[in-house]
Amino acid sequence: MGRLAVLRRLGVLAAALALAAGCDGEAGSAPAAPRVGEPVPAYGDTLIEASLGNVSGLIPNITNDAPSHAVGDLLYNGLVKVDRDLKLVGELARSWEFSRDCLTLTFRLHDDVRWHDGRAFTADDVVFTWAAMVNPKTPNPYKSDLQDVERVEALDPHTVRVTYGKPYAKALLSWGMKILPRHLLEEYVEAGKLREAPQNWSAPVGTGPYRFQEMKSGEKIVLVANQEYFAGRPHISRVVYRIIPSQATIFLELKAKGVDVAGLTALQYTRQTEYPAFERAYNKFRYPGSGYTYLGFNLQDPRFADHRVRMAFAHAINKQEILQGVVFGLGREATGPFRPGTWAENPDVRPVPHDLPRAQALLAAAGWKQRNADGLLVKDGRPFTFELLTNQGNDERKKIAEIIQASLRELGVGVEIRVLEWASFLKEHVNKRRFDAIVLGWGTGIDPDQYLIWHSSQMGPDQLNVISYRNREVDALLEKGRATCEQSERVATYHRLHALLAADQPVIFLYWRDALPAVSGRVHGVDPGPAGLSWNFTEWFVPKHLHRYTAG
Repeated sequence: MGRLAVLRRLGVLAAALALAAGCDGEAGSAPAAPRVGEPVPAYGDTLIEASLGNVSGLIPNITNDAPSHAVGDLLYNGLVKVDRDLKLVGELARSWEFSRDCLTLTFRLHDDVRWHDGRAFTADDVVFTWAAMVNPKTPNPYKSDLQDVERVEALDPHTVRVTYGKPYAKALLSWGMKILPRHLLEEYVEAGKLREAPQNWSAPVGTGPYRFQEMKSGEKIVLVANQEYFAGRPHISRVVYRIIPSQATIFLELKAKGVDVAGLTALQYTRQTEYPAFERAYNKFRYPGSGYTYLGFNLQDPRFADHRVRMAFAHAINKQEILQGVVFGLGREATGPFRPGTWAENPDVRPVPHDLPRAQALLAAAGWKQRNADGLLVKDGRPFTFELLTNQGNDERKKIAEIIQASLRELGVGVEIRVLEWASFLKEHVNKRRFDAIVLGWGTGIDPDQYLIWHSSQMGPDQLNVISYRNREVDALLEKGRATCEQSERVATYHRLHALLAADQPVIFLYWRDALPAVSGRVHGVDPGPAGLSWNFTEWFVPKHLHRYTAG
C-alpha cells in the first residue's frame, strides 16, 4: 500500500515467473566486475534514505507497510530472492529441487550462516518460521501463502523438505518470506505475543547484511553493516532511514544534501530538479513502477456496496486529469490490479470513460435522485456525504483527493478530506476498517496472484482485504489461479479475473505511477533493472575520496 506489502525491494516489473516442474534452482552468479572507468569498490561511509512513514514493526512477516519491509529486507533473509531480471535465485538456500508433480520442494541451505547474535542458522529455524507463521495466534497477513503446505521437515541441519497438499503457483516464490530465529522467538509465538517481542521493537536479530543499531520512533532507524555476512560484507557501513513525513521537506533535505536516497514526486522530477547543481549532486531514475493508486471504499457501507454507486464514481472521475495534473504523464491509466504489458493483464479491458451524464443516471437508478438546498443528492432524507482519508506527507495523494472531491461535488456528492499520519492511518483506520473511503496504493510482486487482497477469506483485522470485498466468482478464480505451477494454465484465469474486477469496480483503479528515485551522485554500483533500484544494495559503494561521514 504505498505501503504494502508489498514487497518494495522485490521488484518493479510484474512479469511473473512460471515454476518449471522437475528443475533445480541455483544460488545465482558472482557480482559483475567494475565497468571501465568505474571506481574500485570501497568500504565505509553512511547512506541516508528518506522514509515518509515510521515502521509498524521490525518483523516484516507480520507487517504490511513499505517502510517496515524496506528495513526488514536488510535485517533478514529468505530462502530465495529475485535478481536484477526477476529470476528467482538462492539466498539462504544454495539450491533447491521441485518435484515434477509440484508437491515436494527440497532446499539445501548454506552451512556458514549465522544470526547476528552469533548463533548458527539451521534448518530448524526454517521449520520454526513456517510453524510460527501458520500458528493461529500469529497476526500474519500472508498466511494464505502457506495454507497448502502439509508439512515442513528438517532432514538434516542444512536440508529442508516442504510437502504441499496440492500444487501452488507461488510455492517457490513464497519462500522469499523472512526466516526468523527460533532461539529468540519460540516462547513469544507459543504465547501469542509475537508483536510484543523485543525482536519487533528494539532488538531484531536476523541473518541479513545489516544489523540493527538504534531506532528513535518518528525520527530515524540506524543499521550497521554485518561484517560477518555470509554472502560478503556490504560496502556501505551504515544505513540511516530518516523519517520525514512530508515530500516537500524531503525535497528540501535532498537539495541540502541531508539525505542520499529519496523518491521524487512527478512535479519535482519534471520541474524542480532540472538545474545543474541538482544534476551534479544526484542521479535521477525513471522506470515503470510496481504499484497502482486507487480510490477504495468500505464495502460494509450500504452506499458503496451498491455497484451502481461505485461505477458512477468511476465515470465521474477523470483519470486523465489526474494523470496529467498530478503525475505529469509519468504513469499510465489503470484498468485493474495487473501490471500493464504483463501476461496476466487482459488487453481487452478498456478504461472506464469519463462520462458525467452516465454517472448521474447510475446514481439516480440507485435512488439518489433529489438534491437539497446545498446541491447534494439526498436519499431517505440523508445527503450523500462521506469522509475521504489519505496519508500525511504524500502531496500527490492529497491532490488526487482534491480532484475526486471536486469531481464528485459536481455530481452532487459531498466529500470531506482528512489527512492522517501514516502509522495512525494504517493502525487506527485502515486495519480496523474505520473509514468511508481511502486514497491509497498497492504494490505488486512478480507473480499476479492477489488472493491476499481480494479473496473474501482475507477480511480479518490483520489481513489485506481492507475494503471487505466479497465476490464468489472472484474467490473461485483466485483459488484456481494459484492451484497450478504452469503459467500457460493460468493466463485465461487472470484475464477473466481482470475483466471481472474492472466491471465490478470494488475500488476505482486510478493509475500506475512510474518510480522516480534520486540517488546521491557519490554512490556507485547502482544498476536499475526490471527488479528496480535496490536489488543489489549490498554492492552499492562510495569511493574513498567521496566519503562524507566518518561513522562506520
